Amino acid sequence: MRAAWYTKQGSARDVLEVGEREPPTPGPGEVRVQVRTSGINPVDVKRRAGGRGSLTDTLVVPHFDGAGTIDAAGEGVDAGRVGERVWIYEAQWGSDLGTAAEFVTIPASRAVPLPADVSFAAGACLGIPALTAYRCVYGDGPVEGRTVLVTGGAGAVGAYAIQCARLGGARVLATVSGPEKGEVAREAGADAVINYRAEDVAARVLELTDGEGLDRIVEVEMGGNLDASIAMLKPNGVISAYASEGEPQPAVPFYTLLYKNLTLRFELVFLMPEHAKRQAVEDLTGWLGAGELRHTIAARFPLEDIVAAHEAVEAGPLGKILLEFA
Repeated sequence: MRAAWYTKQGSARDVLEVGEREPPTPGPGEVRVQVRTSGINPVDVKRRAGGRGSLTDTLVVPHFDGAGTIDAAGEGVDAGRVGERVWIYEAQWGSDLGTAAEFVTIPASRAVPLPADVSFAAGACLGIPALTAYRCVYGDGPVEGRTVLVTGGAGAVGAYAIQCARLGGARVLATVSGPEKGEVAREAGADAVINYRAEDVAARVLELTDGEGLDRIVEVEMGGNLDASIAMLKPNGVISAYASEGEPQPAVPFYTLLYKNLTLRFELVFLMPEHAKRQAVEDLTGWLGAGELRHTIAARFPLEDIVAAHEAVEAGPLGKILLEFA
């Protein structure tokens, strides 16, 4: 099979290789998927560059997300699943063999039936960003009638978070850094969009909510936004944070949080409780089949151009970067 891999960490041009490898064999409880599209996330390029720990094995086939067709089933898996179109999540969690290959083996539960009228490209967009978004929105229960702020509303997680909250009946506000990103957030369903480079976010949120504030925040920059978040939240509000790149070691103002009884939740998608993953997968797939989810694709590359694809992710695209197999 054709695959991409690296045996040391570093820049994409220095370490990524493309060539032939033996296809994997599914073990008990696993399926093998013929990958049609591989989705690339920021964590994939950070792991390759060495920003998320050292190598755990001598060879890594990258990428967690993807979509394709089950072509083999391991012991204990219904053989009737062979031929099923699926979207894939967490392919590389607990494994060093991800979706940047023509075939990948994964636990059967991580291969989710893909509705017949949904493309492999759309399925490959889900995975990490959609599951993270769902958990950040719903980790503290339903959102119907609540007001939710999504920071970075044009990002992969942010755009799905807007949609998840809107589909749950919330009023959704979003922050962005410019007009083009504002349009992405509006198309995702944001009721109001705030340009954080041009406006005072906290003041604008209080204006939009008639001084009442927010119930929940889906947060892409926990440390940098913490003071504003506290000011915007109602008592008993929630910050669900999945990143804090600008301020990775923020100071936590304990008593300020305490006297509003705020919850600060940290969300790493891989460690979501299994029951939460099952609910997220069920709802996301239902919305997918009903045509309720939008996917922003920035660019598509063939496997042979994986270096350019990784560099495109590092450049901060407006949407998902995909690898496609002929």
